[in-house]
Amino acid sequence: MKEIKRDVYLNKLISRKENSLIKIITGIRRCGKSYLLDPLFKNSLLESGVKPDHIIKLDLDLIENSKYREPMELFNYVMGNIKDTDMYYVLLDEIQLVKNFEEVLNSFLKKQNLDVYVTGSNSKFLSKDIITEFRGRSTEIKIYPLSFKEFVSANDDNNIDRLYKKYVSFGSYPYVLNFDNIDDVEIYIKGIYDSIILKDIIARKKFPDQLMLQSVVSFMLDNIGNLYS
Repeated sequence: MKEIKRDVYLNKLISRKENSLIKIITGIRRCGKSYLLDPLFKNSLLESGVKPDHIIKLDLDLIENSKYREPMELFNYVMGNIKDTDMYYVLLDEIQLVKNFEEVLNSFLKKQNLDVYVTGSNSKFLSKDIITEFRGRSTEIKIYPLSFKEFVSANDDNNIDRLYKKYVSFGSYPYVLNFDNIDDVEIYIKGIYDSIILKDIIARKKFPDQLMLQSVVSFMLDNIGNLYS
């Protein structure tokens, strides 16, 4: 699999660089938010001449970075990596895992030589909440699963008809490019579906009956979705 070209979103990030606002990348689970931040945007910074030690990157969902989910630990880590007055680019993946992350981001916003980019997902980080909390202090980049053009860019196959059939059958989540058969794709998609239902909708709305919610969603997909399939 080749690099997935996500130029539409990458160019949005580039155009907002050093605009004195927090850049917030939002989107459904597994649509490619982390990939957009690193390697795509990170490589773009390096290619533009930014020094590697002026890019501060943390994957907050990794166990080795779990201590940085505490606000002061994260703040001190970032500030401890600033050695001069040049611009530093802070890339934080899965920022919603940090307790009171809003306070941390607000503190970063007041630093003249910090340019901050974050991704977030799940019920704690829905875009309308972020817009409300950071109105006037942030800019949102909404990212979606792959378009057909992006899907093609990541394949070595030059047969457009064959790729289109695969796109329609496998869907547009970036990770499906790693699969060769529909059975593996269905298992993967089912996992995303369960994550959205169990971790996002139920957690946010505190839905009391999980089985009922799953039944309602399945009914809608079977009876409404099939009309447009």
